[in-house]
Amino acid sequence: MKNNKIQPSILPGFMELLPKEQQIFKDIVRKITKVYEENGFMEIDTPVIEKSEVLLAKSAGETEKQVYRFNKGSNDLSLRFDLTVPFARYSSQYFNELTFPFKRYQIGKVYRGERNQRGRYREFYQCDIDIIGNNKLSINNDAFVISMVSKGFKAIGLKKYKFQISNRKILSAILKSLEIGNVTEALILIDKYDKIGEEEFKKSLDELIGVGKADVINKIINISGSNESVLGQLKKLNFNSDEFTKGLEELEAVKKMLELFGVEDNEYAINLKIIRGLDYYTGTVFETFLMENEKYGSICSGGRYDNLAQNYTDKVLPGVGISIGLTRLFFVLKEIGFLNSYKVEKSMEYLIIPIGDTLEYCTEIYKKLIDKEKYVEIYLEDDKLKKKLNYANKLGIQKVILIGEDEVISKQVKIKNMISGEEKIVDIESLELLYSL
Repeated sequence: MKNNKIQPSILPGFMELLPKEQQIFKDIVRKITKVYEENGFMEIDTPVIEKSEVLLAKSAGETEKQVYRFNKGSNDLSLRFDLTVPFARYSSQYFNELTFPFKRYQIGKVYRGERNQRGRYREFYQCDIDIIGNNKLSINNDAFVISMVSKGFKAIGLKKYKFQISNRKILSAILKSLEIGNVTEALILIDKYDKIGEEEFKKSLDELIGVGKADVINKIINISGSNESVLGQLKKLNFNSDEFTKGLEELEAVKKMLELFGVEDNEYAINLKIIRGLDYYTGTVFETFLMENEKYGSICSGGRYDNLAQNYTDKVLPGVGISIGLTRLFFVLKEIGFLNSYKVEKSMEYLIIPIGDTLEYCTEIYKKLIDKEKYVEIYLEDDKLKKKLNYANKLGIQKVILIGEDEVISKQVKIKNMISGEEKIVDIESLELLYSL
């Protein structure tokens, strides 16, 4: 007889987690979103499926090739490829119901038909925050969204990261001042600097704009030193350009506000090689790397845009946003061993183990702990004690409450610490004592 069972598997480019890892993932999300909510960001949730005409209003090239698009009846539909375009639609659709400046966060899955690579996924979670204004938005918000991610990373215990910050106006103005006709191509090339390496970049730039002008650009984008020093060196360039001056002023303002928002100088670096999306961002841009693990690429990026919803409304909605690639971040944190010592804030605290016919009394204890907002479960299977204790160990439950017939008679419980092995007998009326064991 043939075995017709289907081999269980998932498509490449998709991530599934086992319960313990899922618990850590959820805890990371919980801690980051707590920071966002405490600082005035409101959660929204947009559909995974959008009308193709809405979702693809501005996209082209590689992005459009990666979109999962399909027809259902007469409807042309697409799976969202990021959370920003749906947010643009959302902001224009509900403009009259929103209060500006509008601060939102959203966590959701997005889909891109990318070539399958290690650490890159076709389905992945993004965690976005954006602040948009009605006609205007202070540059101070650019620093504020960066500070939010800084606080979020600290909340999960992440310390070795660095925001790479620039302003696209600066390089754009410099290229124009050098009378370079193919500004867009030059920006695209600069954006690839770290991927292709210094030698290949220099060769390509020489061919694109000429050796003399390429030398000027090379010196500028490789300006180094402290953030204060980089700003000082940029000021000395003294380009006669309103765009250059504006970009430099904005970069300086962001630096000042980062300090006021508590982002330490060693958490960020001014890096003119950061360009980001060429037809989307218009000012401040940033990418974030794990220090000593830069090979994994950016785990968080974003920037300033002049008009979020220009494809959907005549209203001008300038904004700034930053997105954490949660699935990618989780993959990297697992790879570098960060998750090995990660402590979940909210996890199962107690396992109640009935010994003999004591289930009714066990449920009394269960209700008392639930009323105290404790995380607790009762072992309901008829198994040997060793198996019950092993269940607690495998799930990392540190406190086991053993209840036999003697405990029922004496109105007590026996509490066992699974790490230290310590046991205590506690009266039911003094149940608070078990919290400190």
